Amino acid sequence: MATTAVSTEPFSDYQGDLERLRGVVSPRALTGETMLLNMGPQHPSTHGVLRLLLELDGEEIVTCNPEVGYLHTGIEKNMEDKTYVQAITMTDRMDYLNPPANNLAFVLATEKLCGLEVPPRAQAIRVILLELWRIASHLVWLGTFSLDMGAMSVFLYTFRERERITEMYEMVSGQRMMGTYFRPGGLWRDVPEDFVPAVREFLDIMPEKLRDYERLLRNNPIWVERTKGLAPISAEEAISWGLTGPSLRGSGVNFDVRKAMPYSGYDQYRFDIPLGEAGDVYDRYWCRFQETWESLRIIEQALNRLPGGPVLSDNRKFTPPPRSELGVSMESLIHHFKYWTEGIRPPKGEVFVPIESARGMMGCYLSSDGGPKPHRVHFRQPTFMHISALRHMTPGWLIADVIAIMGGIDIVLGDVDR
Repeated sequence: MATTAVSTEPFSDYQGDLERLRGVVSPRALTGETMLLNMGPQHPSTHGVLRLLLELDGEEIVTCNPEVGYLHTGIEKNMEDKTYVQAITMTDRMDYLNPPANNLAFVLATEKLCGLEVPPRAQAIRVILLELWRIASHLVWLGTFSLDMGAMSVFLYTFRERERITEMYEMVSGQRMMGTYFRPGGLWRDVPEDFVPAVREFLDIMPEKLRDYERLLRNNPIWVERTKGLAPISAEEAISWGLTGPSLRGSGVNFDVRKAMPYSGYDQYRFDIPLGEAGDVYDRYWCRFQETWESLRIIEQALNRLPGGPVLSDNRKFTPPPRSELGVSMESLIHHFKYWTEGIRPPKGEVFVPIESARGMMGCYLSSDGGPKPHRVHFRQPTFMHISALRHMTPGWLIADVIAIMGGIDIVLGDVDR
């Protein structure tokens, strides 16, 4: 593991002044009794430019101070300089392992401002794609987490299955990842004819693949020894640190936005919420793994009840006209031009809409002043809370355990910095 030690005299290599570290590290670090070590910001196991200032007593962690901000791109402020439809493209780039969920949070907030009703077919297709990408995100997490622990085969297998999901997303959006497929009022367009057969084929092959992953890891003695009993966090502590998603449910807290505050018709689907007991790294792994099975259940239900009909609201105040009308209706042509150049104008107001992303509760706060551009956009992202909790979860464990602890909470730095 590539690390860079930081000397304590004169200490200018780190932050210029010992006094600036008071309250951040223990008093022993200021006298040189413990060692300060930089992990990152360029380190493969942080999965992005995350910097951890570790204070070590031998190999034992005394304090851990995460430093974020290396990927800050100003997405929220840039969105405020674009029309509502243009701004959707920027949401894809936040949690880049689960772009449709980012789209949905912003689109749902826009629809709430405008009072838009989404057609049933569009709702069902949204659910299918959201759960496919939840699986894709969990596959990337499982593969990279396993790779961090030394299990290279699982990494190769999970990316093989993820490839199928990106191919299906390319069918409907034209892009493998950043498709901006969800739009206010529904979808960009309907799915092609070969989409449903491709999803059914995926549902047929995926259960056996998941059983393969389980055989490789669940009772693997090295895997169990590296994760079981590591960094447990109680339900009360998890709540107080703001954990959500599998990181919270691994501690036994039964909270999932899809159940607690249903959106996109999730109240119509039957699925269970996997829960852990010990709240350790192993339980967080097992909850995510079980969630993948539940996503398959939801997708199958959505396919079986997939209705016909339009995929975009007919409220033309906030949605574009059908392309078929452009050649025969001057009014539709003018509407089309004004929609894409001037944008929509939601009424004044502010809303907050939460959803359940692959990493936990993601929320979009949206404020409108009645103009064509959002007055204020802000996202509540789960990974920021999870990285903050590393301060609590890592002390007392060994430096080699930091990789497993970080892998267990499934961090995405684009989700943090924005």
